[in-house]
Amino acid sequence: QVQLVESGGGLVQPGGSLRLSCAASGIDASIYIMRWYRQAPGKERELVALINVNRNTNYADSVKGRFTISRDNAKNTVYLQMNSLRPEDTAVYYCNVPRAIGDDYWGQGIQVTVSS
Repeated sequence: QVQLVESGGGLVQPGGSLRLSCAASGIDASIYIMRWYRQAPGKERELVALINVNRNTNYADSVKGRFTISRDNAKNTVYLQMNSLRPEDTAVYYCNVPRAIGDDYWGQGIQVTVSS
């Protein structure tokens, strides 16, 4: 059974930092693209960042220069380092593994709230 478990969310003040982790089990995450999505209240889910098997990365324009995605294949884990957080970064963040056949794998989501 495949599981993606996010951790590291919480409440942070504007300008602060958080590091999200997504620990995968039941799959060898090293052979997959790994992605982070987020969904704010009343908005559609949006792609935040992705990292491929060669560690090439891509980011949404809204987080470029502030967020960094990375992976530790030995730990089967992907990370999202979030710096200079803004209130508009408030959302539920989801870890995602896209699949060519079958439904994508998704984590349960973790809340990030940026507020003073």
